[in-house]
Amino acid sequence: MNDPDPRIDAYIAGAAPFARPILTKLRRAFHRGCPDVVETIKWGSPAFEDGGLLGGMAAFKGHVAFSLWHGMHIEDPEGLFEAVGNRGMAWIKIASTKELPPQAVLREYIGRAVQYGRDVRARPRAAAPKQGPTARRRAPPTPPALAAALAKDDAARATFESFPPSAQRDYIEWITEAKREATRAKRLATTLAWLAEGKRRNWKYERR
Repeated sequence: MNDPDPRIDAYIAGAAPFARPILTKLRRAFHRGCPDVVETIKWGSPAFEDGGLLGGMAAFKGHVAFSLWHGMHIEDPEGLFEAVGNRGMAWIKIASTKELPPQAVLREYIGRAVQYGRDVRARPRAAAPKQGPTARRRAPPTPPALAAALAKDDAARATFESFPPSAQRDYIEWITEAKREATRAKRLATTLAWLAEGKRRNWKYERR
């Protein structure tokens, strides 16, 4: 394994017993599917990069989520993936090692995602427009935990996707800036509740 990140070692060690073998095998699959992969932590969970975000994994109370950033843009002959949000990311939920796809399948999917990402980065980019003082910035990538939660809540997702990038950014940064896992979970739950009601992050301070 190339340059393992000790934070991922600690993450796996601290996960629930059922999740540890799943996380270990997913980690191995990322390295076998992409020998040059770089480990890191994003949004409080293990992530894997190859010149850009490749995918990640996260342990929850009853399952482990395995995601590929460009999962909806690659072939899925096994019918594994569900879409997450509207950015091309896809994921599967794995509750036990029996539900874990074979290593050969995982490596194949990861390899496809690697190739897709490299092809996208190799395409010529259009000249970026000049940024003025009122230029709108794009929202940062949606954290997997938020994207997964939105995928299960139609009302919250509809509101979030209707927001301009600045309003999406307010929620994303509020969640990701939390230092403790418990705080992130609480903010995520509040985000879903407010979005379901059609509210922006700073709705309390908006003029009525």
